[in-house]
Amino acid sequence: MRYFAKPAEGSWTLRYPELGTGPIDYADSIDPDFFEAERDAIFKRTWLNVGRVERLPRTGSYFTKELAVARTSIVVVKGADGEIRAFHNICRHRGNKLVWNDYPNEETSGSCRQFTCKYHAWRYNLDGDLTFVQQEEEFFDLDKSRYGLKSLRCEVWEGFIFVNLDPDAEPLRDYLGPLAKGIEGYPFHEMTEVYQYRAVIGSNWKLFIDAFAEFYHAPILHNKQYTSEEARKIAQHGFEALHYEIAHPHGMVSCAGGQSPPKDLSMVKPMDRELRSGLFGNWDRPAIEGLDPLPAGINPSGSKIWGIDSFHFFPNFMLLFWAPGWYLTYHYWPTAVDTHIFEGTMYFVPPRTARERMGHELAAATFKEFALQDANTLEATQTMLASRAVAEFPLNDQEILLRALHKNAGDYVRSYRENAASVSGARTVL
Repeated sequence: MRYFAKPAEGSWTLRYPELGTGPIDYADSIDPDFFEAERDAIFKRTWLNVGRVERLPRTGSYFTKELAVARTSIVVVKGADGEIRAFHNICRHRGNKLVWNDYPNEETSGSCRQFTCKYHAWRYNLDGDLTFVQQEEEFFDLDKSRYGLKSLRCEVWEGFIFVNLDPDAEPLRDYLGPLAKGIEGYPFHEMTEVYQYRAVIGSNWKLFIDAFAEFYHAPILHNKQYTSEEARKIAQHGFEALHYEIAHPHGMVSCAGGQSPPKDLSMVKPMDRELRSGLFGNWDRPAIEGLDPLPAGINPSGSKIWGIDSFHFFPNFMLLFWAPGWYLTYHYWPTAVDTHIFEGTMYFVPPRTARERMGHELAAATFKEFALQDANTLEATQTMLASRAVAEFPLNDQEILLRALHKNAGDYVRSYRENAASVSGARTVL
């Protein structure tokens, strides 16, 4: 029995024939050489979200971000002119990391008038200009204008700060494309109460994106959670999403569920009933502009039972909208072929009452359980993929975004390698 309409092509996957329907080779998640190519082909050439503007509330506010996959650290700062800029976190004198506290590999944040190197006290203003050199007379014809901080591309979309290590990259809005355009106007700026989880995961970065890019697993993997009763019902009939859309290299899936308040309160835990909250957030929708109506790109099917939209902006940023009126971000920061850092961040409208605050905390605690259940399978997957006992795996129609992710990663790496080979060949001829 079919509960939701398929597109005219007969399946979501057939709507995008470039994806194919055959089994997928997961060598891209276990091959060290492929991962090394991803560093340059993907993470040094695409737009990476590193935070939101609320982290930089005033002139001189800054934060650092460790981009191990790109072999660098950056500092993002708000200048006196209100512009947000990003610089490689390196002093131009002897290469010391410029901004750090007690432990050089830990990220930090704060506010300052200038950046001062801990090693020899070279100083830089908020625009990155070198303004002071200790014992400048000891240097030989030193032109300070040539030794400012090394900048990188930095642009802002809907309050999200992105950086790109490629100086020739296309503008951010062009890169994000129509999927991002369709969600502009959502009240991100109103949702400033933040809860964050961070974990080191023993798997390739793409495998965790796989886990959150489909809801096919939900009735099985999450059947011991708050939604256990609903999960069992779905499992009896099979899961189908409301809508999928791909605009390479990005994609989204729209899903039913998470209605607030639940129809059957007898199945709800006493704490949830008291706080009017749970896994899907507070039951009472915030009364703010931008939620009614929602931007056209959210719940594109117009379903009355819509619950969640999950957008994946390639390579490692996911943005999820929840029907009760809050949003969630996922980031996946590779550290090796078989490890990455996962960050999950929840954003709510600041609470007006103690009950609303406790409701947010309940949702945040429940989310941790939700994420751990997904993460719990990943190391087992990674170890068995590494065995190479099986080379290819079939994907169903509900796993279309997985096909797109692995295809796009492969396309970026293939293009990079072909270009590198072409350049090498040209040098050989010369």
